[in-house]
Amino acid sequence: MMRTYHCFWLLFWAGQPHQSFLTPLPKRTSGFPEKEKILVLSGNSRRDVHRSKRSWMWNQFFLLEEYTGTDYQYVGKLHSDQDKGDGSLKYILSGDGAGDLFIINENTGDIQATKRLDREEKPVYILRAQAINRRTGRPVEPESEFIIKIHDINDNEPMFTKDVYNASIPEMSDVGTFVVQVTATDADDPTYGNSAKVVYSILQGQPYFSVESETGIIKTALLNMDRENREQYQVVIQAKDMGGQMGGLSGTTTVNITLTDVNDNPPRFPQSTYQFRAPESMPPESPVGRIKANDADVDENAEIEYSITEGDGYDMFGITTDKDTQEGIITVKKALDFENKNLYILKVEATNTHVDPRFLYLGPFKDSATVRIQVEDVDEPPVFSRPAYIMEVKEDVPINSVIGTVTAQDPDAAKNPVKYSVDRHTDMDRVFNINSGNGSIFTSKPLDRETLLWHNITVIAAEINNPKQSSRVPVFIKVLDVNDNAPEFAMFYETFVCENAKAEQLIQTLSAVDKDDSYSGHQFSFSLAPEAASSSNFTLQDNRDNTAGIFTRKTRYNRHEMSTYFLPVVISDNDYPIQSSTETVTIRVCACDHRGKMLSCNAEALIHPTGLSTGALIAILLCIIILLVTVVLFAALRRQRKKEPLIISKEDIRDNIVSYNDEGGGEEDTQAFDIGTLRNPEAIDDNKLRRDIVPETLFMPRRTATARDNTDVRDFINQRLKENDTDPTAPPYDSLATYAYEGNGSVAESLSSLESVTTDGDQDYDYLSDWGPRFKKLADMYGTMDSDKDS
Repeated sequence: MMRTYHCFWLLFWAGQPHQSFLTPLPKRTSGFPEKEKILVLSGNSRRDVHRSKRSWMWNQFFLLEEYTGTDYQYVGKLHSDQDKGDGSLKYILSGDGAGDLFIINENTGDIQATKRLDREEKPVYILRAQAINRRTGRPVEPESEFIIKIHDINDNEPMFTKDVYNASIPEMSDVGTFVVQVTATDADDPTYGNSAKVVYSILQGQPYFSVESETGIIKTALLNMDRENREQYQVVIQAKDMGGQMGGLSGTTTVNITLTDVNDNPPRFPQSTYQFRAPESMPPESPVGRIKANDADVDENAEIEYSITEGDGYDMFGITTDKDTQEGIITVKKALDFENKNLYILKVEATNTHVDPRFLYLGPFKDSATVRIQVEDVDEPPVFSRPAYIMEVKEDVPINSVIGTVTAQDPDAAKNPVKYSVDRHTDMDRVFNINSGNGSIFTSKPLDRETLLWHNITVIAAEINNPKQSSRVPVFIKVLDVNDNAPEFAMFYETFVCENAKAEQLIQTLSAVDKDDSYSGHQFSFSLAPEAASSSNFTLQDNRDNTAGIFTRKTRYNRHEMSTYFLPVVISDNDYPIQSSTETVTIRVCACDHRGKMLSCNAEALIHPTGLSTGALIAILLCIIILLVTVVLFAALRRQRKKEPLIISKEDIRDNIVSYNDEGGGEEDTQAFDIGTLRNPEAIDDNKLRRDIVPETLFMPRRTATARDNTDVRDFINQRLKENDTDPTAPPYDSLATYAYEGNGSVAESLSSLESVTTDGDQDYDYLSDWGPRFKKLADMYGTMDSDKDS
């Protein structure tokens, strides 16, 4: 960079002293000891048309880093062409590290470094130099800028970006498969020598892996590395500078390499034959046993599917896979029977569910084994010949008639005998019974199909030697119908005939029902009873469709002569045995109009509903209203007769206490109340009237006889009750009665505190201690008082 006034010019002298540089210098050391570095300052402050012979020349100093000497390191020398050697000039240094890291001899211009320099910390220092007149302090040359560049030495070893690398590759990978790339950096100057040129090499991990010397890429070096043999590898990589030459610095790192699993191992059963035992009573879907094929792979590569490929128990057993343990669970599909077959042989196959086509050359990824299942005999309950029985019986069979037989046998080889019984919870009425030996079911009560058509009972078969081994079977018994019920009217018939009826006039159509069941349909026949066939005033015509009509025989009827006719009708069926019944039709004679509509007859009460007329209802309602008014008036009169209380307050609740809002003067107030009245009933003022009600009639209060001192309490109370019952001024208006009498014979005498004021001497309360734990508190209180007085 050129300036108009100056530039730096660096001169390298041949070694002999120059007359301009005879200033003595201190001992110094530099990277170039055979030569001296001088920076000459020259310039011309005047501007003229003539060009200066020498201008400021820019240049730079070079200094090696990591100086290890004891003296200051010599950098170079500054010199101005204005310097005459008489000491009139003074050199000044400023910029990066001036005065601290770099110092200058102000007389000679020699620059020295006071500390060790590290290029990795700061490679270049920019400083400014100036020569000034020592006497005037004015610069004789403009300020010049120069640089000091630090030369690099190989003082930094290569450093990896990670202390530990982790990588993984699939097992069985080909040679040269990329694993991971490691990177190391060198802080030295890459442009100066080979200090920063790094070369990679492998120190540990051969012959399994290799590393490219320039890139640091790690690759596989061995074929078919098997995870099942070895899963983890630790590789140590070295990075060395100086291009790997002798004397270069180095650094290392560790690479942990893991082989991941591939499905390169088929499942294998550890044994060729498995044996299990299963009791014949084992229910379906129950597990018989577990088998497992081993697979050296892991995770999904070790997942196995089990299946039964062949065997005589192919339809009797099944197998499923436990996803957690990769075991095959053999289960029962159908009920086992030891007596029928006691040994099953199965062929079970285990297959990998995730097969890698790259490794099919290793063989089929499946294996098979033989499973033998031995069925064990257990004591089984009896087995009925049928799952259910249906029986039929006629309803008219005699009691103890056999209606059917159930059969059960012990399926075990012992063939234990069986006994039968009826579950009474299904036959609460004990209509049926069973022979415990041969299982024949018979009736124990009469049957009626019309009452119950089906009987559903349960028969129990149990082993005689072991009654706990039992089984049940339902028996459905249908009761068959026999013709044991006579037909009867479908309803109760009561009709009427008009007095002016004509002969051969239909007055009623009859129909019948039969409780019995007819397979070909009911056929009823109707006829008049023999006693009414010739003398009846009516005729009966059978319509041959299970109905019949009643017709008049004569022209007119008179209800005054005969108001009601009872016509007996015989109904018969056509089943065997024939059943018949006699039913009665009630016919009333009524007055009718010319159209045959009934007007009145003796049967009017039966035909028309009974009711009250409107006038009767109004009369009853008025009576009720008058009665209610009378009751209300009577209650109002009784209320007016009651006495009005003088004390009207929200606190007056008509109870045993009357509240007066005044407060007495205490025990010393002898004018407010005479306490002696309670002790002497004779002191009561006879002329005092009651103050809580308004007196209507003044009754003279009765004189109460004074009770004798030795009067018994019961006699005293009875006397007072009799007096109050006969006294019109006594309760029930006042509910408070005072009986100022205690009676005789009290061991504790009076407990009232009213008489305590008359006691002059101290009392002895020691007897309270003898009254038990309930009086212990009182004994402690009064006993303590006595002890305090004694003390």
